[in-house]
Amino acid sequence: MTILDFWSRLTAALARRLRWAWNWCDRQLTRLGVYSPVFASFYYALFNRSFDREHRAVLKGRLVHAQSQDETADTSSVLRRGIHRLEKGILSKPRRDIFAVHYIRETVDFYERAVQARGNGALVPDEELEWAHDVLEKYFAITGSHPRIDEQRERFAKMPTPSFQKNAVRENGRSRANGRPKRPYTRDLSEPPSVDYEDLLELSKRRRSVRWFRQEPVPRERIRKAVDVASLSPSACNRQPFEFRVFDDPELVEKVAPLPPGTKGFAHNFPAIIVLVGELRNYYGERDRHLIYIDASLAAMSFVYAAESLGLSTCCINWPDIEKYEQEADAVLGLEPDQRPVMFMAVGYPDPDGMVAYSQKKPNRQMCTFNEL
Repeated sequence: MTILDFWSRLTAALARRLRWAWNWCDRQLTRLGVYSPVFASFYYALFNRSFDREHRAVLKGRLVHAQSQDETADTSSVLRRGIHRLEKGILSKPRRDIFAVHYIRETVDFYERAVQARGNGALVPDEELEWAHDVLEKYFAITGSHPRIDEQRERFAKMPTPSFQKNAVRENGRSRANGRPKRPYTRDLSEPPSVDYEDLLELSKRRRSVRWFRQEPVPRERIRKAVDVASLSPSACNRQPFEFRVFDDPELVEKVAPLPPGTKGFAHNFPAIIVLVGELRNYYGERDRHLIYIDASLAAMSFVYAAESLGLSTCCINWPDIEKYEQEADAVLGLEPDQRPVMFMAVGYPDPDGMVAYSQKKPNRQMCTFNEL
């Protein structure tokens, strides 16, 4: 045995010993972290840096949200949250005579600023201002007398009513142009929905994760229609903290599609790819940091079903929290620190000769329980 062979074997044995020692220590530290939140934080601060990016993203989101208090900042998410909270008070059963005392001034502040910013590159669209106006109008009409409420009621009454475009119907059809103010209302349940359970079940069965597509452009109008459906998905306090970044330029698709490691072997045939990006700037604190993933995923599923109904197929692609890939995505997509990819999604017309996975799903009995504690 040469000295080189001996040294190579020795270093390999030492490496195995060190790995074993580290794994043993890591298990002990993990056990301590399970029983102590303080030690769990200590562990991730010193021994495991996996959450560094999320920490920075949450802090950046808090900073941007705080900056939204400035006169020139986008107030859309703050305004949406305030108006939605008023809606929940309006529709309560029984409804309290006095509510929203602690946040009505803030809500009126943001509404006033958004109205004043119209025409000056404002980021709050008219559709949202119309909704905010109608809800505030209803709120002040039904609430009782309270010094804080009365002050804002008088202030709102003195504001000029914005002249919204009367014929501007939103693509999803919900507009004052259909004769109904944008505020809480009673739904007409006299007729069953036009889509019954069997139709929805068949659509769900038809939907598959498609990885092979026909090489032809995807009409943008169909993508926009699917986004219209996605925009109606549930969202906590109606903040909708995400955006659909659509790439259909072949050169850009070639750059974006390989970013997720799970697209190897078929990324080259995507006609279009969507990056669903969550924005933590919509929240003022750490407690809501998971909502970008929850709300974006709800919207993604609605988009997928809408796309299927329009003859398009999709493939939702996992985005693992791996720093190497995060850095690559930041560089290609130009993401801010508080913006996180939630998922990627390939979309296009399915190749009739392309196979799809069977993917046996869990039976109902494994996924659903009643009254089990």
